[in-house]
Amino acid sequence: MADQDAAEMGPPAWPPWTSLLLRAMSKRRTWVALFLAVYAALLCSSWSLLGSVRAWYYAAVGGAHPAAAVAWPAALYASVMYGAVFGLLSMGAALAVAAPAMLVTWITVLVLLAFAGKPRRSLVAEGRRATADIARLALRVLLREGNAVAALCAAASFTALLLGRRDDGEAAAAGS
Repeated sequence: MADQDAAEMGPPAWPPWTSLLLRAMSKRRTWVALFLAVYAALLCSSWSLLGSVRAWYYAAVGGAHPAAAVAWPAALYASVMYGAVFGLLSMGAALAVAAPAMLVTWITVLVLLAFAGKPRRSLVAEGRRATADIARLALRVLLREGNAVAALCAAASFTALLLGRRDDGEAAAAGS
């Protein structure tokens, strides 16, 4: 009797929020939104560091004429610091998004190896090798992407700092 009731009810249904979550996580825009959210959180947490670099730059070239020799080394140092901060931020945000994908890849490889009939000892060895390969590839990609973002941000901030300083000098000269 109890078996008939269980057979008529069928398998237990997933809660509605679970299927909604699974559908949302399978979309690319969800991962893009997650990347942007993590990047925004990291940026907010490091905002004081960026502000201190900016304050240092303005203090270093505060009384100098825009064409003075002190303006460009300070701008170079500040832009390298900006590039480093933004490069680390982008690597952190990319790691937050890539970690679940790496975990799914690792599990898939191990399950496929287990279904292929590999013995347990061989499966452990292949799993360690797969883990090392996935981690090495992820680290290489993260470093490449982080360095590209860092270089782009450093070049843009160097240009912005020097052009902004030149505009300040022209405005001061016009005001006198």
